[in-house]
Amino acid sequence: MDQIQAMRIFARVVEAGTFTRAADSLQLPKATVTKHVQALEARLRVKLLNRTTRRVTVTADGAAYYDRTVRLLADFDDIEASMGQARASPRGRLRVDVGTSVARLLIVPRLAQFQERYPDIQIDLGVSDRTVDLIGDNVDCVIRGGELADQSLVARRIGNLEFITVAAPGYLARHGTPQHPLDLEGGHRSVIYFSPVSARRYPLEFHRNSEVIEISGPSQLAVNESNAYVNALVAGQGVGQITTFQAQQHVERGELVRVLDGWSHPLLPVYVVYPPNRHLSAKVRAFVDWAAELLAGEPQLQRR
Repeated sequence: MDQIQAMRIFARVVEAGTFTRAADSLQLPKATVTKHVQALEARLRVKLLNRTTRRVTVTADGAAYYDRTVRLLADFDDIEASMGQARASPRGRLRVDVGTSVARLLIVPRLAQFQERYPDIQIDLGVSDRTVDLIGDNVDCVIRGGELADQSLVARRIGNLEFITVAAPGYLARHGTPQHPLDLEGGHRSVIYFSPVSARRYPLEFHRNSEVIEISGPSQLAVNESNAYVNALVAGQGVGQITTFQAQQHVERGELVRVLDGWSHPLLPVYVVYPPNRHLSAKVRAFVDWAAELLAGEPQLQRR
């Protein structure tokens, strides 16, 4: 038995959920797939999968074996990809995690460009505003805004996010246009963003020269996902602060209006981050370089 092939087949069965779908995706006969998994179970002397007529599920031993198997296969692919001609044509599965707004507005619309350049890289794209554990969750790299909390990770700064203060025309018609940040504490409502991990509420922040003002309310709505946050502002829920690249299309369509232009918000750095033990991976390096190139072409993300 080719143990590496058997491990790949087992992992694909787990991911596909059935032997038939796994066999189709691997372009192998179903009997061959079944044979390899059975041989693997015999070699390990454990039951890896529970089988029914419609679906297979992993046992506790199978789940543990799968987690270690996918890491081992990824490392094996990285070794091969770093040798010889593979440097020029990286290959393998790449697990990437991106914030929701960056994914929707920047990464997903242009991902076909990356896939055309690197056709042998298969991407698993996680989209979430939550902080992920790169090592524990077996993630190859992430794109996130904000200062890094884990200094053991490797980070490449690829841009800056500029925030502006906005509200919907309908909201301003009902409540008036604020002329000073302190106006938001009386007669206005703020839409607040809160962390999906810690539940920390982030106040609206205003800077002008040496003056700094933070506004935490009154707020009838707090949101922990960036796309929903923008939608709440467009729906007229209150005044909030979003990035210029999030706001652009809504401002152009007249759905949002900039307010308090005389006040600024600190720039938020954008990083692509990856574990230190994967710094030589050809597929990770390919995505990091592509992401940096992509964001370098976005003037709104290159303000200093």
